[in-house]
Amino acid sequence: MSEKENILISHCQAGDLQAYDKLMQRYEKKVYALCYRMSGNPDDAADLAQESFLKAFRALPSFKKQASFSTWLFRIVTNTCLDERRKQKKRAGLISLDKPIATEEGEMQRELTADASDPLTEAIRREAQTEIQILLSKLPPTQRAVIIMRDLQGFSYEEIAASLQINMGTLKSRLNRARSRLRQLYLQKEEQNTEIKHLRSKGGMNYDMF
Repeated sequence: MSEKENILISHCQAGDLQAYDKLMQRYEKKVYALCYRMSGNPDDAADLAQESFLKAFRALPSFKKQASFSTWLFRIVTNTCLDERRKQKKRAGLISLDKPIATEEGEMQRELTADASDPLTEAIRREAQTEIQILLSKLPPTQRAVIIMRDLQGFSYEEIAASLQINMGTLKSRLNRARSRLRQLYLQKEEQNTEIKHLRSKGGMNYDMF
């Protein structure tokens, strides 16, 4: 934790709202990105990010600086996302974790960290992001969290383990399972795409048999 950030935190704990806004600006993009990847919906992601920041503000007086602020903050963010997922499941009754969430309609917004380029490049990038999100939505939330934090956001193993409050063995096992499942889902998708292309090259299905 930098000295500047340490000073900001001290001011926040003293009730300085302007200092808190400045502190949150350092993390808002990563927090939103994590919430978006976990929820798959830009509106839900915005709500989850706002709720996480509110929880962090309320809990900040108890922050003892024993861990890094980012680790402490992302523990709150991941727990908020996982809690919301549990609430949704409870409201909807028992549903499959493999059921896709609202991303297959193509309702994707730009990543906050991405800069717009030419329209063709942007379209390709957005299509790839959509496919990634669809695959992520098919992972159990706990697996989704570790693969997002490690492979998409670049957190260290130590930061992820601390944020999720799991030991290193559990983290690595969960990450391996998530990567394996994601690879399997990707290969299934590619196989389906190949079959569709094959049918199209043959002129579609022959309906004369019906």
